[in-house]
Amino acid sequence: MVPGSFRSTRGDARRSTSLALLLAGTALLFPAPLSAQTAPTPTTTYGTVAGTGTAPTATATATSATTPAITDPQTTGAVSSDDLTPASNEDYLRQNQREPTIDGLRLRSYNPEYDRAPGVRIGTFTLRPEVSETINHEWRKDGDTKTNRGYLETGIRGTLTSDWSRHQLTVTGEGVLQNNISGEGEEEPRADVDAELRLDLWDETVARLRAGYSFEREDADDPNAISNAKDQSAVNTYRLGAAIERDFGLIRGSVGIDFDRRTYGDVELENGTNLSVKYRNRNTGTLTARVGYELSPALIPFIEGSVGKSLYDLREDPLGFERSYQTYAGRGGIELDLGEKLYGELGIGYETYNFEDGRLGDISGLSVDGRLNWSPQRGTDVLFAISTDLNPSTTPGDAGSIDYNLTNIITHQMRSDLVARLTNNLTLRNYPSDARSSDETTWRTGAGLTYDINRYLALTGDVSYERTTRDRGDTTDITRIGVGLTLRR
Repeated sequence: MVPGSFRSTRGDARRSTSLALLLAGTALLFPAPLSAQTAPTPTTTYGTVAGTGTAPTATATATSATTPAITDPQTTGAVSSDDLTPASNEDYLRQNQREPTIDGLRLRSYNPEYDRAPGVRIGTFTLRPEVSETINHEWRKDGDTKTNRGYLETGIRGTLTSDWSRHQLTVTGEGVLQNNISGEGEEEPRADVDAELRLDLWDETVARLRAGYSFEREDADDPNAISNAKDQSAVNTYRLGAAIERDFGLIRGSVGIDFDRRTYGDVELENGTNLSVKYRNRNTGTLTARVGYELSPALIPFIEGSVGKSLYDLREDPLGFERSYQTYAGRGGIELDLGEKLYGELGIGYETYNFEDGRLGDISGLSVDGRLNWSPQRGTDVLFAISTDLNPSTTPGDAGSIDYNLTNIITHQMRSDLVARLTNNLTLRNYPSDARSSDETTWRTGAGLTYDINRYLALTGDVSYERTTRDRGDTTDITRIGVGLTLRR
């Protein structure tokens, strides 16, 4: 062999070895940029991995080759490690996917407050006022006598609600003023204000403080009304109440006391003189206790008892009758709460008024009280209500009457801006202790529409019919129709 050629071969070998070592070192020092710039391709190496005795697979080689990507792949063209997984990153973050609708339509969000006026913010309270103005016409028929009148009715109503983290104060008010513009008829103004303060006390204990005021003019059809009056008496009612409620596990109990003060203004007679009826003024206090047992959160039977006393300002009326009386009542019933679809309560019992004057017979009878709210579908609400009232009388020798009131109100949202309503009411008035007084049956029905021009302004229309039938044969028919605007804030 030629010596020169031997040296040349050894030099080439050393240069090849040095070049291989340099490339290997470069790959070891900079693995990330190399793998980030070029997506690795699965390869298979024939042979065995040291220490395992098994041949490596393409999947294993690809997995081991993935490395963190460069910070900004959009500018560098780098491939993120998340892009190499079989599913997107969102699938890993949301394991429990939302169930689709049955018909495959997109879900639409529903906000019941969307079309409601926002109200006025006053500190920690929200005031929602409404002002309405309607023009109405009324036709009235008493036996063979017919009258009619046209009148404007102005209404003001509103709610004031607190926004506290604990406790709550709610104030509701409504006032109506009528002004005749044609024909003849008695104007019927009225007002009502109620406030309730709920105090969230300790350990499932709630206290409620109530106050209220009502004003109305006595109806000419009322049995206690003066027959030859131009304007009937103005009736003022003042209310105070307090109650405390507590849950004892499955047992719920409450006790409350209520005080009412009722006063009557002078009656203006047709000859221009005034007649005082202050002998009808009285104070009434009632104590009520109630105990219920929770069979389930939706079903709670209860028993309730009450006792009360009514004292007139004058011990005797102008005819010498002592009208003060005691009241006793007891009933049992059930509370129902199936959520927004169906909730309410119904109670049945017995109630009696015992007068201090022995010449006046007691007023006693079956007492039925309840209220049931039913929503067969969204936008439709149905109310069924029944109540029993015992009304003392000021007619000579007459103790009073038992009144049963049945009410049904249906409200249906025909469109998002159009609401229809249908109202029916039946009143049965019975005089159990006086055969001279005639029992009465009054039926009222009405229908109306409210069209929301926007969330602040609405157009309203109403029509109603009322018929009163008495056992002695005479009847009274009243028909009303009206249209107006309601401004909200």
